[in-house]
Parts: sequence; structure tokens; C-alpha cells
Amino acid sequence: MGARLNYLLTLVAGSSMNITQLAIEKYQLTLLLTLALIITGVMTFKSMPRAQDPSFPIRVATVTTLFAGASPDRVEQLLTDPLEKVIQEMPEIYSITSTSKTGISTITVNLKDRYKDLQPIWDKLKSKVDKIQGELPSGVETSVVDDEVGDIFGIAIGVVNDGFTYAEQKQLADELRDELLKIDLVAKVELYGDQEERIFVEYNSAQLTELGLSPEYLGDILQQKNIIIPGGRIKRGTVRANIETTGNINSLDELQRTLVALPDSNQVIALENIARVYRGYIDPPKEIVRVGGYSGLVVSVSMVEGGNIIQLGQQVTKILDRYRAEIPLGFEFEIAAFQPHLVQETIVSFGVNLMRSVAIVSAVMVLFFGFRIGFVIASLIPVTVLGTIVIMDGLDVGLDQVSLAGLMIALGMLVDNAIVMTENILVLREKRIAPKEAAIGSGIELIMPLLVSSLTTAAAFLPIALAESTTGEYTAPLFKVVSISLLFSWVVSLTLIPLLTVTFLKVKQKS
Repeated sequence: MGARLNYLLTLVAGSSMNITQLAIEKYQLTLLLTLALIITGVMTFKSMPRAQDPSFPIRVATVTTLFAGASPDRVEQLLTDPLEKVIQEMPEIYSITSTSKTGISTITVNLKDRYKDLQPIWDKLKSKVDKIQGELPSGVETSVVDDEVGDIFGIAIGVVNDGFTYAEQKQLADELRDELLKIDLVAKVELYGDQEERIFVEYNSAQLTELGLSPEYLGDILQQKNIIIPGGRIKRGTVRANIETTGNINSLDELQRTLVALPDSNQVIALENIARVYRGYIDPPKEIVRVGGYSGLVVSVSMVEGGNIIQLGQQVTKILDRYRAEIPLGFEFEIAAFQPHLVQETIVSFGVNLMRSVAIVSAVMVLFFGFRIGFVIASLIPVTVLGTIVIMDGLDVGLDQVSLAGLMIALGMLVDNAIVMTENILVLREKRIAPKEAAIGSGIELIMPLLVSSLTTAAAFLPIALAESTTGEYTAPLFKVVSISLLFSWVVSLTLIPLLTVTFLKVKQKS
């Protein structure tokens, strides 16, 4: 075991000598790769995905079932209990909570944290809910399974008006939604505060009784008037023609002129003579949205996974500016939520902190070691950060508040490798060892201590990534970013730092 360990250490040390010696002897290649890394890092930083929070699965779904007029007790017995028993058969379920109200049953399903691929589980849930629909009482609407509870809408735009009707406001909101859906970065656009439109038939009960009519009879007549029945097809030679039956109701006027046959009589009467037929919206509304003190609609935009929310914000802003120049006076768009601004501020803050870190490290190094040593050590920070960004993009780790926090944490630790390597080279050169031999010798001597030190520091964040919980999934980029930056700084300390010490540092040799 000891011989094998010594062999491995010798092999690693030999590779270190090769990489350090190669970086010094082939300095043109080293500088070219460093320049290419810097350019690639800058370009990657501009194009990589940006979001407020890292993406992680939301293991929650809701099952909603409507039963008009049923009391909470009947909803519990006839809807909630049977649905819960079927859902509980799924081994992936962690917990189930339900709420039974007058006319509605809502069941919330939570999955266990260890499941990552959720779509097959949601399909299984929908299948089980569909199978039990035939056992539910008549009059119950089909259960709706919503597995998109965790969708995040980073942009919310309020559509308000002064002096216009709700229909005109709704038309503008629909046009805006259709325009936003054309953006490639948009995954979904939802409209909140939208009221469902209906055609109302208001009648006088006394008049219906006098004519021998009942509301049920009137309802049956209307249902029979708008049934689409295929009329068949005519074929004559090579010519084919479809036959379409007439009688469909295509407008409000046609509905008003619908003839109603009076029972026990050969007479008919127009619907408009016995009822008021008009178009309107459900009252009371299901939801009311107020923006800036005005009743309005909210258009919410969700970004595709792995998208750049700053670019999305720019495209949405262009569309809003164009609409503002075209819409009539009285309409206005109020920004209720706009995550691109928050993400941009976070990234700018990171850039400022990066420059401050370089300045502080350089100042401290210059103060204690001189200008040349400060320059050598400080050069590791931007190179390591840009290299980390390139690797992050390759591992599908975008820029968000968790990954940027990891970079900020790593800024204070990644200079340690450069400080140790530079100090060791200076000590060897003070002993009259040639600059090149001192750099190569330091690489052989420090490869394992620096590697173990970097891995130990990275391991301090390992419990975050190993946690089998939603919190662990949310904060997992923190461990990834810190580990990448520390290991990349280890590589830079074995290559670029020795090259810079040989090129720039001058040491007074001791007697």
C-alpha cells in the first residue's frame, strides 16, 4: 500500500514538473492559452444564462374538482376521499393535503425529494385521477391536475385604463400576450384578472308560467339549436363535396331570433320576446386584480429554462415601448414585477466586488511584498474567475444569486494557492537557486499540499450538494462554483504563476 502511494505521488509530481516546466519553456503557448481563456470567458459571461434563482424541480401538484351546489361535507365524502385513496396508491407520494369547500375539492400532492424526473410521475397521477372519474357522482366536472404550480413568472405587466370598457382592455391584453409569445425566450404567458365571458338569458318566471314554459324546457331548446351534425359527402367522378348542415348559432342576433315552440300548441315565439339575451362577464368575478389603484389585468411572462432573463427583459421592453406609442390615450402599462433589473443589479454588484477584490489583494501584496509580487498574485483572480465561468457554462450552471454568491465566496480563497506558490519560489530563489529551477521545484513540492488544501476547502461545501432536499437542490450551485474556482486556481498556480515569477520577479540572494 505504501509503495503504491509513493508511486502515485511520484507520478503526480512528475506530471506537475512536466506541466510547470512546459508552461515556462513554452511560454508563448501559455500566454496564448491565457489570452484565449480571457476572451472566451468574457464572451461566455455575456451570453450565458441569467436568472434570479437557480432552476430546481417543484414537486407539488394540485387536483381540483368542481361539484356545483354540494356542501363541504358532501364534497369531502363524494370527491375528496375517493380521490385521496387513489392518489395514496402511488409510492412516490410524500404527503397529501386537501381542502373541501362548497362546490370545490382541492387536493395538494407533494412528492418525495429523491425523485428528479417528475413528468412520468405527473402522467401517472393524471392517469389515476382519470380512471376514477366514472365513479364520481353525476354532475361533477372532470378533475383538473395542475402540475405547473412551480412556474415562476419573472415579469408582470399590468394593463390599466381610464375611460375604456373591460372588453377593450381585454382585447389589448390579449394582443400583448400574443405578441410576447412570439419571443423565443418566453415559455408561457398567463393573464390574471381575466373574467370569463358568457351569454346570459334572463327571463321572467311569471311570463314563462303563463306561456306554459319552464327554465328546463327553455334550456333544452337552446341546447338542441346549436348541435353540429356532419351532413355527409357527395362524390361524383373525381369531384368530392362535403355537405354542411345549417342551423348553427353564429351571433347574438341569431340567438335572440331563436324560435321556441309552445307546449301543447302549434305556436312558436321568438326568444327575444320572452327573455333578455345579452353578452357579459360572470358576476361576481373569480379574481380581481388592481394595479396602481386601478382595476386591470396582469400579463405575466415566464422564461424558458436556461434562458437569459436580461435579454428577455430587453425584448419585452422593446415591445412595450412600441405599444405605448400606438395605444390610445387612457391605456397604460404598469410594471408590477421585473426580475431583469434585479438580476442586472446582482451581476453589476459582482463585477464591482471582483474589481474591489483585485484592488485590495494587489494593494495588500504591494504593501507587504512590493509591486511585482502584488501583480503576479493578483493576476490569478481574473484568470481564475473567467476560467470558472467557462467551465460553469459547460456544466449548465448559469448566473444567478446562488452561483454569484459562490464566486464571491471563492474570491477570498482562490488567492491562497498563488500566495503559497509565489512565496515558496521566492524562498528557493533566495537560496541562490535559478529562477526556472525554483519554479519547477516549487511545483513538484506543492502540488499535493495545494491540491489537498483546495479539496478540503471545497469539501466544506459538500454537505450542501449532498442534501436530499429542495434546499440542497437550490443551493447546489454554491458547491459547484466554489469547487471549480478553487481547482482552477490550483491549475493556474502550477502554470501561469511560475511563469510570471520567472519573468517579472527579481530577488536579492542571501549570503
